[in-house]
Amino acid sequence: MIVHVDYLGEQYLADLRSPLDISIPLRPNHVNPNCFFAPPPTTSPVIAGDFVGSIAQGGALNFLNLKLNPHGNGTHTECYAHIHNTAATINQTFSQFHFPAMVFSVYPEMQENGDRVLTMNSLRLLDEPDGESSLPPALIIRTLPNTDEKLQRNYSGTNPPYVDPKFLEAIRKRGVRHLLIDLPSVDREQDEGKLVGHKAFWGIPDDIQTSNTITELIYVPSVIKDGLYLLQMSISPLELDVSPSKPIIYELKKK
Repeated sequence: MIVHVDYLGEQYLADLRSPLDISIPLRPNHVNPNCFFAPPPTTSPVIAGDFVGSIAQGGALNFLNLKLNPHGNGTHTECYAHIHNTAATINQTFSQFHFPAMVFSVYPEMQENGDRVLTMNSLRLLDEPDGESSLPPALIIRTLPNTDEKLQRNYSGTNPPYVDPKFLEAIRKRGVRHLLIDLPSVDREQDEGKLVGHKAFWGIPDDIQTSNTITELIYVPSVIKDGLYLLQMSISPLELDVSPSKPIIYELKKK
């Protein structure tokens, strides 16, 4: 199926038969990315009398409980309720699920204190020689180097790279509504609860962008080139601040 996309006055085509999955599979064990010391996902069969919800344990079918921490176990999408006292939920945040998106690869910069940070210098790589370029509603950031170790890396206690709040404020002001990144958080692992990056992207407290979302722990395979795509966001309909998610992208080609 071919769909037509109009973006910034240009006509594009996307082939929905050629999806590119940038989520990380979630397994009920330790073979997942992990951050902030979250326990791994686990499953357990429902047991009621003689009924056992596990074929491996002699049951007629699998009927399993699933226990996970969306923020710490894998690809997830969060709304501003993650850091703000509000009745809003991720299920209420989306009114549409398809967006023009840009895949952008960048090396975090080493700071004097040893932190690796995406700074305003990173954002300037997106600009045209004569000034700022337009940014699409969704920005997909692939940090470099990019290896499949990201599919099961344990980030807990490692001070992984993060994003400068000025970068996040700048992309918000330039129209980015959905940020997707392959890091466990846009903020420093230990930041004394300040969460300055999250606040900058959601405009908290003075300019709250209630429709903005942040998706963390994606994985963009190296075969996917930087450039313009059509993003399809898929979440579970959870009335929580977060949901496991499955972002899919489709290459956009000019007509």
